[in-house]
Amino acid sequence: MTKKMIEAQSLDVIFERMVEVMDHSKKDIFIISEQSRENFEEMKLELEIIRGEIEAVIIEGDLLEAKSRLARNRLAEVSKNFETYDEPQIRNAYETANDIQINLLIKRTEERQLRQRRDELERRLQGLLEMIERADQLVNQVNIVINYLTSDLKEVGEALENAKIKQDFTLKIIEAQEEERKRLSREIHDGPAQMLANVLLRTDLINLTYEQRGGDEAMKEIIELKDMVRNALSEVRRIIYDLRPMALDDLGLVPTLRKYLSTIEEYNPTSIIHFQSYGEEQRLHTNFEVAIFRLIQESLTNGLKHGKFKEAWVKVEWLKQKINIIVKDNGVGFDPNVAKDKSFGLIGMRERVDLLEGSMKIISSPGNGTTLLFSIPINEE
Repeated sequence: MTKKMIEAQSLDVIFERMVEVMDHSKKDIFIISEQSRENFEEMKLELEIIRGEIEAVIIEGDLLEAKSRLARNRLAEVSKNFETYDEPQIRNAYETANDIQINLLIKRTEERQLRQRRDELERRLQGLLEMIERADQLVNQVNIVINYLTSDLKEVGEALENAKIKQDFTLKIIEAQEEERKRLSREIHDGPAQMLANVLLRTDLINLTYEQRGGDEAMKEIIELKDMVRNALSEVRRIIYDLRPMALDDLGLVPTLRKYLSTIEEYNPTSIIHFQSYGEEQRLHTNFEVAIFRLIQESLTNGLKHGKFKEAWVKVEWLKQKINIIVKDNGVGFDPNVAKDKSFGLIGMRERVDLLEGSMKIISSPGNGTTLLFSIPINEE
């Protein structure tokens, strides 16, 4: 009888651990889903820009095509009546036709590269959309399993033969979730890889420009290439940092926030962010620290992207039973009643706060900046 009681207690411990792991994994999937949504919106914006550039390049190419026909006709006339034109006129006809042909070749090459980038973005957007849907499905499936397991642990325990079966079940779920996270990471990192591929194509164009149009024009292309490389590097750093700020595990929430805010100011030199931490700082559960970091990160990201603030203030107050957070900026502001059902960022923050069993308040109006207030209870366990 005692042996059966010990086995039952062991099964209960395994069940509790399994439910805890699944709950944490569900939160991780949600975070990845939110990051995918952010990337989806950024790619949509880039796609619109690319489409506009394609339209402009096509118009320029068509104009050059018309000029090229006229130049060829002029060249044919000069060649046919060679004896009636002097040397400067002949040279001018040849040089004009050659320059227009080179410009036309460059525009057609640029158009081809933009079309390739557009097609790649459309494929990536479709892939990200499928990822978001898959992540949402996984969260729903995990919720179903957790609800089933927690509804009646005793009944479920009797349905399984022994602890090994339960352990194998947990491992399979964790393995499936890890594979999904790896796939999402690979998909997200494909964006910068494509940007670097475009850099390689641009180097070929620079070589052609230097050979046919000289060093000054090639230098202009090099300056644009540097901007592309800088943007690619910034995108890589942002994605890696968004996936997981490593300093969070090693240093804790406050040092990681200081580093992150300093990085934001570095990449946004026209914006200033003030940071203050009050009270006795403490280390929290990993999921709590990640979730709080994401709340502040999303608040500032929205403020920069939509609010266009020049100055912001982040304050963290440590109390015995809760953490109060204030994120305030002097941006353009907005109407919370209008934006609440349309902003993925606000929806994501509210869902994250709900997971932490906290509260969130938005104070904003057009032209008066935005203030976000978070209150997160500290779970002693």
